[in-house]
Amino acid sequence: MPDEQLKSLSRNKIAMLIDGDNAQAGLLAQMLVEAGRHGQVTLRRIYGDWTTNSMNSWKDTLNYHAFQPIQQFRYTVGKNATDSAMIIDAMDILHTGVVDGFCLVSSDSDYTRLATRIRETGIFVMGIGEKKTPKPFVNACDVFVYTENLVAKQATTTSPKKRKNSSKKKDEADPIPLLTQAFEMAVQQDGWAALSSMGNALYQLDPAFDPRTYGHKQLSKMISKYKDRFEIRLQEIDGSTLFHVKLKE
Repeated sequence: MPDEQLKSLSRNKIAMLIDGDNAQAGLLAQMLVEAGRHGQVTLRRIYGDWTTNSMNSWKDTLNYHAFQPIQQFRYTVGKNATDSAMIIDAMDILHTGVVDGFCLVSSDSDYTRLATRIRETGIFVMGIGEKKTPKPFVNACDVFVYTENLVAKQATTTSPKKRKNSSKKKDEADPIPLLTQAFEMAVQQDGWAALSSMGNALYQLDPAFDPRTYGHKQLSKMISKYKDRFEIRLQEIDGSTLFHVKLKE
């Protein structure tokens, strides 16, 4: 990726903390995209009792997306023990000042006070959970995203397991899922995304991304190849040409 794109990476750093007992492993990629809209997800942790079979669904996907699993034993059968560990970690992270915002993934009302406490410090906090999430937790966040709204987008992405089972040649021939995710992270209210913002998003989703892997010297030339999926608009400002991208319906 060009140096100028690396320099323009968002300085907003987001801590994404996931309650593994109250979240869907199959939506991790889309949840990461949602959090990535608000900054660079630099701290990634998933909490749960990894000795139980219920956490097995997370193992492949968390390794693929470089999430750190945090072990928390259940001291009482049937009782969720992850909330206390996640809350303690969140407060420690908050006081270290290493991030500019939080993304709390859970449908549990126990995180309502945590979200409120983070907001009281002037730090951005977003939540991701199911529509059954209690309203107090939803309203305690600056932004809340329902996972039901992410399911429709899931079909446009390739799961880590499928990528793992696919050949390298096949992956290189089909960058559309990655480009679509990057667009979703960078798109503005008018439906257009700056090409530079898409480049930043691609780097966040896959640090090894390089247009040359797909046979193109530049990202703009690569996207131009997929005219059936993307529309490109050029804008001249002070002698410089700015590229904007839109996903076709």
